[in-house]
Amino acid sequence: MNHSAGTGKDPVDAIVDQWAAARPDLDTTAMEVFGRVSRLSRTVGDRMEKAYARFGISRGEFDVLATLRRSGPPYTLSPRQLSATLMLTTGGMTGRLDKLERADLLRRSPDPHDRRGLQVTLTDEGLRLADEAVVAGLAVQTEALSHLNEEQAGQLAGLLRVLVRGTGA
Repeated sequence: MNHSAGTGKDPVDAIVDQWAAARPDLDTTAMEVFGRVSRLSRTVGDRMEKAYARFGISRGEFDVLATLRRSGPPYTLSPRQLSATLMLTTGGMTGRLDKLERADLLRRSPDPHDRRGLQVTLTDEGLRLADEAVVAGLAVQTEALSHLNEEQAGQLAGLLRVLVRGTGA
């Protein structure tokens, strides 16, 4: 890990400097934080998308497989549970489920406890792929964090947790 604090300028600094010249009355602290969070999210998200593409899935499709995988044996949830966990509409979920089912990564079956309901279950291939893809995605995230030491990474995680809780995100 690179243990330097990284004191060089970044693209957000240029934007903040421009605002300081144009509107010196503004406090741009929030812009500095969320501009960087946005850039990181976009950059790391794009890298993760490429990592998952090697497995023939998108980031959104990985999210479905990972949610089922994390649920534990028998790796089964209802479409409603998946939609709620992933904050997706049922329509958005249906498209993902269709593609993943065609790829034999999951199967849909009637819910034995609710005649109107369905269950979504990982197949053996879906379980294997989820386990491989999560390692690939974590490698991308770990590489991004390599610019921080362990203490800095822990501090950042804690501060972001405070923000997430405070904003209800």
